[in-house]
Amino acid sequence: MPKAIWNGVVLAESEQTEHMEGNHYFPPDSVNWDVVKKSDTNTTCFWKGQANYYHIEVDGKVNQDAAWVYSEPSEAATRIKDHVALWRGVKVEN
Repeated sequence: MPKAIWNGVVLAESEQTEHMEGNHYFPPDSVNWDVVKKSDTNTTCFWKGQANYYHIEVDGKVNQDAAWVYSEPSEAATRIKDHVALWRGVKVEN
């Protein structure tokens, strides 16, 4: 089962991830929202739409903009709506 880990803490774990462009997108109910916090950062992907970013805060350490979500994805990316993808040192194990 895919599991995202950073600084020894499980950030998300689910058998229902969506895999797109080399990333696992975790359903929102599988995310540890106690350590995943909203950021002010946004970017736009030409085919998926606008991504909203999140920081990860664990044991006083912050991994800035290490997660992102497409809350209103394009029609081509609707299967990742509200799902969370992670990077910047976050390990996703299967």
